[in-house]
Amino acid sequence: MKQPDILFVVLDTQRADRLGSYGNRRSLSPNFDEFAAQGVLFERAVAPAQWTVPSHASMFSGLYPTTHQVLQSAQRLSPRLPHIAELLAATGYETVGFCNNPLVGILDNGLKRGFGQFYNYGGAVPSLPHSSSSLPWPINRFAESYTQLLRRFSYPIQNFVGRSDLAFRVSLTSWLTPVWSKLANFKGQNERSVSDVIGYLHEREQRSPAQPLFLFLNLMETHLPFWPPGQFVDQTAPYFRASKEARDIMRTWNREAYRWAAPLAEPLGELESQVLSDFYDAEVAYQDAYLGGLLQTLQQRKRHRDTLTIFVADHGDGLGEHGYMGHAFVGYEELVHVPLAMQWPAVWSEPRRVSSAVSTRRVFHTMLEAGGVWPTSLSTEQVSEAKRLTLRHTVNGRDPEASTAFSEVYPPLNFVKAIEQRQPGLLEPFRCLAKRRVVVQQTADSYTKLINVDDQPDEMFDLPGDPLELQNILVQQPLLAASLVGELDRFETAVTKQRELQVAEKPIDLENDVQLQQRLRGLGYME
Repeated sequence: MKQPDILFVVLDTQRADRLGSYGNRRSLSPNFDEFAAQGVLFERAVAPAQWTVPSHASMFSGLYPTTHQVLQSAQRLSPRLPHIAELLAATGYETVGFCNNPLVGILDNGLKRGFGQFYNYGGAVPSLPHSSSSLPWPINRFAESYTQLLRRFSYPIQNFVGRSDLAFRVSLTSWLTPVWSKLANFKGQNERSVSDVIGYLHEREQRSPAQPLFLFLNLMETHLPFWPPGQFVDQTAPYFRASKEARDIMRTWNREAYRWAAPLAEPLGELESQVLSDFYDAEVAYQDAYLGGLLQTLQQRKRHRDTLTIFVADHGDGLGEHGYMGHAFVGYEELVHVPLAMQWPAVWSEPRRVSSAVSTRRVFHTMLEAGGVWPTSLSTEQVSEAKRLTLRHTVNGRDPEASTAFSEVYPPLNFVKAIEQRQPGLLEPFRCLAKRRVVVQQTADSYTKLINVDDQPDEMFDLPGDPLELQNILVQQPLLAASLVGELDRFETAVTKQRELQVAEKPIDLENDVQLQQRLRGLGYME
């Protein structure tokens, strides 16, 4: 089979439970739902991390956060570690990125490695394709040269803000938030980026290059602040226009960035909770509406059958559940249960739903295998791992990870320090400095989830019977808890060993390291 085109779409901050294909009844996502219904939908996809930087690093590298160590905004993906764009480029792919999240597209964290072209729609000075400009030639070329010069100065400043605790805390000031969130395109220009991707695909269709395509698209529509068009607000919050109190609530939340990730000292009020939830849904509906044009374009391409298209989220978002907002500190379902749907007509001609619990870091292995040619930079062990962990096996009914997936919650320290400055009394009761690890495992027709806090079992939930995670069954089910604790212990041992090998810059000696063989075999990395 020839190398397929690969389209990798990350719906940043998209909760699974707000999509119709995952049971939501509000009809917010007809286009995504149709895509999922015609392809492969993973019912229990688990994000490897709860926030943007480590989760993207995991999907780009196939590694869990403890191994790749991109845990904070100031850290970089090691050049020794694989990056999917880099690997596919080495096998002949044209690689292009369209990104709306500045944490992925602007920070100097190694996540843009391997892309021949990378367009940033976030930041003070976005970098856009020539086709995106409405200016006539040669004015558009002059404008592009000018903005390139501005980016030379603006990117270091934006990197400084992203890495400096003081600059970050200053940016959270309520009167500054509306300035940088709008003028600096904090959420990017999502609809415009989708329009540009459509234009890019049409242009590429006309020139019909033999070179296969890897295209990455990040959309940030469902992230605070919420500014959906009025028609979608009317759809999800019909009371809003007539309610001054509701409008004041949304105005306040949109200008107070600190509150987007801080634990709640007091629970949200009833109307406050409803407004935030309904506006999140309005953003979901808005995003899905303009994605319809992209999905239609994909259907009409000559290489439609020979295209692997993946839709996934890097994480979800908390809207007051469990006393938390945003996605900084915990591993509950609203953060780590994410959508994952794929189409590859030449390989999967029939739609299907996959019940196995899977880690979304495995999109890396799936895309790498789809490329069909293994880069010479990969070791024999890395090629073997990619072949074993591709989601194709799970789709075909054989899951190499035994329907078990993990998530690692490393809190973003810049937010921890912001809380320490503003509300230090919240740090201890909400355990903001704690490291959490999560395991989700399918057993028979059920899913059980265990959360460790600082390496101690803390909560366990029966997800089908308790989807909101309100009933901790850790004490009532000691044998099951012990089994999942063992899974987490084996996981921690394996990812820590992988990290140590990377830091030491030594090759993995699988032939002579019997203990490592046993650890990796227990996790499904080896037979």
